Amino acid sequence: EAESMILVSGPRVAVSGLRRADCRAGECVLFVNAGGCAIQGDHPSANLFSSDSFFQGGESIETSENIVQGGDYPSLYSSARYGDFTYRFDGLAPGDYYLDLHFAEIVHTAGPTGIRSFDVLVQQDKILSQLDVFKVVGGNRPLQVLDIRAFVGSNGAITIDFKGVRGNPMVCGICIRKSPATPAKLGTRGSGLCKKCLTDVEISSPIQKRTAKLISKYEKQIEELTSQCNIKSDECSMAWSLVESTNQELDRLKMELHQKLVQTDNFEQVLDTQTDQLRKVSQNYENDKKLWAAAISNLERKIKAMKQEQALLSLEAHDCAHAIPDLSKMIEAVRALVAQCDDLKMKYHEEMAKRKKLHNIVQETKGNIRVFCRCRPLSKVETSSGYKCVVDFDGANDGDIGIINGGTAKKTFKFDRVYTPKDDQAEVYADASPLVTSVLDGYNVCIFAYGQTGTGKTFTMEGTERNRGVNYRTLEELFKIAEERKDTVTYNISVSVLEVYNEQIRDLLATSPSSKKLEIKQAGEGSHHVPGIVEAKVEDINEVWDVLQTGSNSRAVGSNNVNEHSSRSHCMLCIMVRAKNLINGDCTRSKLWLVDLAGSERLAKTDAQGDRLKEAQNINRSLSALGDVISALASRSSHIPYRNSKLTHLLQDSLGGDSKALMFVQISPSDNDASETLSSLNFASRVRGIELGPAKKQVDTAELQKVKQMLERSKQEAKLKEESLRKLEENCQNLESKAKGKEQLYKNLQDKVKELESQLDSKTHSQITSEKQQSQLSGKLKEKEEACTALQHKVT
Repeated sequence: EAESMILVSGPRVAVSGLRRADCRAGECVLFVNAGGCAIQGDHPSANLFSSDSFFQGGESIETSENIVQGGDYPSLYSSARYGDFTYRFDGLAPGDYYLDLHFAEIVHTAGPTGIRSFDVLVQQDKILSQLDVFKVVGGNRPLQVLDIRAFVGSNGAITIDFKGVRGNPMVCGICIRKSPATPAKLGTRGSGLCKKCLTDVEISSPIQKRTAKLISKYEKQIEELTSQCNIKSDECSMAWSLVESTNQELDRLKMELHQKLVQTDNFEQVLDTQTDQLRKVSQNYENDKKLWAAAISNLERKIKAMKQEQALLSLEAHDCAHAIPDLSKMIEAVRALVAQCDDLKMKYHEEMAKRKKLHNIVQETKGNIRVFCRCRPLSKVETSSGYKCVVDFDGANDGDIGIINGGTAKKTFKFDRVYTPKDDQAEVYADASPLVTSVLDGYNVCIFAYGQTGTGKTFTMEGTERNRGVNYRTLEELFKIAEERKDTVTYNISVSVLEVYNEQIRDLLATSPSSKKLEIKQAGEGSHHVPGIVEAKVEDINEVWDVLQTGSNSRAVGSNNVNEHSSRSHCMLCIMVRAKNLINGDCTRSKLWLVDLAGSERLAKTDAQGDRLKEAQNINRSLSALGDVISALASRSSHIPYRNSKLTHLLQDSLGGDSKALMFVQISPSDNDASETLSSLNFASRVRGIELGPAKKQVDTAELQKVKQMLERSKQEAKLKEESLRKLEENCQNLESKAKGKEQLYKNLQDKVKELESQLDSKTHSQITSEKQQSQLSGKLKEKEEACTALQHKVT
């Protein structure tokens, strides 16, 4: 098959490796080991194989696999130059030369046929066309194309171009040999010189004329045969060109067929997908149909039961109407209804008590001290100074917050709730509001804000007039719930506002400063209070805001390097609630502390001096005392150092196990405050681990009063039953409207199924059309292959 790829006469093909006998001494000008290093032959007559050079482009590749029938130099075929490349050999003497090209398929050793074919041009004349080494000899086998004639002109160079037709060209070795010299022979007298073989033929004088005529005749015949040979060569070239064009057309048709097959596969995949979707829609439709049928059946049963109940109620109403003339029976019926109402109200109060108990159990299971973490946004000053955010909020929804410290290191903390800078005051209070219900139910509650100065503690607790904080919203919630319960419980609410400044207690609601020193005293049953403190009774929310503003304006503030308006004291808002249950006479007295702690700060960072230095020292001392109390509670120590500071002494009721506590830890996102942020979060983590035990209800020892009221008459009870009957009828109508809506949804699903079936039919029709086109292309391809086969037979 290799001979059909040679376009010129003269070259021959060998399907084995190079032998020592093929290396004739004196003929080889240069032997290049393409893609490899120099090889020295071990036979005295063997030439030196030069390392790869003289090339332009391509890459070198090697293989360690065994070369089958590699001859005496199998290593020659273990390397090759690969890609589109050109060899140029300069410095050769003008004249004729022979080229030997050595090939081996060492990459695609398993084929298939046609994966690599390329052309070889010598001196810009195509010598080999679409050479496919694997098709001729297979993988890891040598192929030699020998005796390719090349003429070197005055430029003294030979160029060999390798151009890929399909895949990249590849060659293992190139040998340049001198053309063997043909001795010139001249005719002598009595002899003749053959024009083709230059042989000196002796001619005797008697037959000289006759011999000359024969020679002339044979020369003419040779010339005619030569011209015929040239004509046949031209015909062969034209036939070869036709074969090439036919092959190209065949390749194009194969590509079209491949594209059609791919398109057909895509259509099949789309069809399968649509079929699966239709199947899923059908299944969903059947399931929904069963569900709606069951729901409709259930609704019908409920409607039937309601109608039966309505009929029974109508009969009872008629019986009551007939019984009205009989006064004694009416009185007995009223008494029965009164007893029934008493029983229902008793059950209602029992359920209310259970609800309160379950609500408090839920709060206690979350921990008596709950910790919420809130981070403020970066300020404009911090942003302009180039400070970056070191807080990671990815796990904020799960209560996780991360601090990136030291490049890529991140420390994660777990809290009950984490607020990002985007969360507003309402969202913050929504999680703290359940504790308000506990205050009205008779439990002591403490909510306090802790953190570095300038992190937004005062904003969280107090807020502004347009954006209220926890203090105002808490009292607003207290009044709202008290109004809802006014028929069963009466509440008296009073407010005190004080601050701990330089370890001294100051009353912020006092109208005039007093020289009397305020001290903490212990009341009955272990509770603590401050005698002489102003308790402002508040009746509505407007009075609350006036009281809060008065306390806030009287609070001590100052300026330092960290915060221009830094709180220099611990502000404590105490809300006292006295409750009296009008039904069972129970009285409770509970207390709610809302504490805005002064900011923790480092003296070196704030650069405090004079009074500010003294304030900062007292603030840090009281916060350290709070930390000692937290540590003692966490370790379950027998002694809790509450009296080390006025702050902890006031909060003894809230931190001692009889109350429920909530802590807001406020942090800064700036990398400039990273150390203070980590310190605050570590402190908050210790607080969260404290278990104070279940809170106790604060029962007031005042005289219990029991008040009983007469119940409504039988007409009012009948009205209530009629109202419940009307509500049942409305529920029936709502259920019927929902059933109609489900029926409409069922019809919409049927329409969608029909639409999908029509789409499936269209896809099927397009599939049949594509199959017909594929069969037509297959027929055309067979016709082209038959024409190509006929042309090949004609050429051979």
